[in-house]
Parts: sequence; C-alpha cells; structure tokens
Amino acid sequence: MAQDIRELFKNDNLSQEKMPKHHEKRFLEKLDKALPEKKSGSYWSWMQIAASVVVILGLSFGGYTFFKHDPKPVPNTIANTNTTNISNNNSGLGSVSPDLKKVENYYLASISLELSKIKPTPETKELYDDYLEQIATLDKEYKRLSQELETSGLSELTVNALIDNLKWRLNLLYRLREQVKILNTDSELNQNHKSI
Repeated sequence: MAQDIRELFKNDNLSQEKMPKHHEKRFLEKLDKALPEKKSGSYWSWMQIAASVVVILGLSFGGYTFFKHDPKPVPNTIANTNTTNISNNNSGLGSVSPDLKKVENYYLASISLELSKIKPTPETKELYDDYLEQIATLDKEYKRLSQELETSGLSELTVNALIDNLKWRLNLLYRLREQVKILNTDSELNQNHKSI
C-alpha cells in the first residue's frame, strides 16, 4: 500500500495548475486588514528609553550612597551600650578587612534596629530582661573572640565564630520580638474576653 510521494506528484495534474491572477496581491491586502502593522511613535519610544535611564541612574546613586555610608547606631537604646563598644574600636571583624567590617556593621545596625523596635511591657519585662542577658553574654564572647583574633592572628574559625555570634544575637532578637508580639496579643485577647 505504501507509495512513493514523488510518483504521485508526477502522475497528478495539480502541479501544473497556476494560481489566479493577482492572487498574492489580494492575499496581502486581506492580511493587512486582518493584522495591521502598529506604527511605533518615535517620541514615545525615546521617552521610555529616557525614563529607563533616569530610573537606572537613580537606583545606582541610591545604592551607592546606601552602601557607602556606615550605619549609625540608633540613639537611646540598650543596643548602643552593647554594640557601640565593638564598632568603635578597631577590634573584631573590622580589623581584618573592609568587607568584613561591612558585614559587622550590617549585623550591628540590624541588632540596634531590632532592639529599638521592641518595647517591653510589664507583662514582657521579665522575658525581655532574660533575652538581654543572653545578648550580653554573647557580647562578652564577641569581645573575647575579637581579642583572640588580634593576638592569634587571622583564623577562619575565629572569623566564622565572630559572624555566628552576630547572627545569634540577631536571631535572639527576632525570637524576642515574636514572643513579645504573641504575649501582647494574648494579653489583649484576655482583656477583651474579660470585658465581654
């Protein structure tokens, strides 16, 4: 049953038929009506390009100024007493390299920010104080590791321990904030329930 398609075309008269006159022209006219070409306004395309350039330059400048400046500690917080001592002296990660100083400053600024966000209430004061004691212990360990870094020289283990110490402090503050939020929500629900 299988036939060669070439033999079929040789025997068929279809290949000798011609297209009607002006067929291609009519086809193109119908195609233009169905799918007209959109004319692009050169004015708007230049405006879009200019707007894109302005946005890119703005973001670049903003990023440059943000990463250029060292973060400032938050005033009137407990974080100032814990973190300013580390960031002001040349011990710690800042003494190793400028990149590690940026990492240290990032964590210290985040710790200060988190501490400034947490407002203890009488119900959460004990929990708050417990977390601050843990943070103070980590701060003492950070100072000890910084001195070890100065005396023993550059060590990957010590640098990693310093970074981990900063991470633990920040994670403690995240947990404290969540627990304070839960306790405050629970106390609000209990007061609302009692008033009903």
